[in-house]
Amino acid sequence: MRVIVLANQKGGVGKTTTAINLGTALAAIGEKVLIIDLDPQGNASTGLGIDRKSRLASTYDVMVGERSLLSVSQPTSVPRLFVAPSTLDLLGVELEIAGDSDRSFKVRTAIQELGKQIAQDEDPFTYILLDCPPSLNLLTINALAASDSVLVPLQCEFFALEGLSQLLSTIEQVRKSLNPRLAIHGVVLTMYDPRNNLATQVVADVRQFMGDKVYDTIIPRNVRVSEAPSHGKPVLLYDLKCAGSQAYLKLASEVIQRERRLRAA
Repeated sequence: MRVIVLANQKGGVGKTTTAINLGTALAAIGEKVLIIDLDPQGNASTGLGIDRKSRLASTYDVMVGERSLLSVSQPTSVPRLFVAPSTLDLLGVELEIAGDSDRSFKVRTAIQELGKQIAQDEDPFTYILLDCPPSLNLLTINALAASDSVLVPLQCEFFALEGLSQLLSTIEQVRKSLNPRLAIHGVVLTMYDPRNNLATQVVADVRQFMGDKVYDTIIPRNVRVSEAPSHGKPVLLYDLKCAGSQAYLKLASEVIQRERRLRAA
């Protein structure tokens, strides 16, 4: 069971969209995936068709220790893809757990308990993806402390490298103080428009800066990707043949290949 956090303190970079569609693509090629929604806005849950009225239990209940991760997880319309939904209650969870000595490890503990619960399962989760809020708050720290690696969605725009430097600094701090095993899985470039000279320059700059940490797959700017969440569907269900869907399928294959290399190493 590999745990990957999708993190970027900058909003609007395609983080939630990548969580939804990467999870769907991984499930489509045979993995069993759980997406943990840690963003109070709950966009990952909504984008997977989980109505707000049906979120009777959420990741908030997991954070405050009232429910297990397994008990709040719900199946989605995608076979083999599950989601632990989020609610606005998460907005106040930092204050509620601020005095706890294990406040940075709530998610890690929940995932460890999940592993014990499904240890004898013939069909266990193989990937857990954590979707974080667009800030470096306690929810994001919890996700980083609980994960094996970080996948960074990065929009092809002017401030991309500046935000990336800040995130890399945070990851290094978490590695030193909370989670020494945390690694950078890769950087995925999103919202790429080949007609934009600046976007092409950003791609070149990020590849020069991060080297082979940057995935070969680039997610294009695609109207079908933008439309899909309003229908409560991943883009792979909304329009399998569009450029965005095909890119996420390629990204899923690349993620699995990197996992195999990491395990071999």
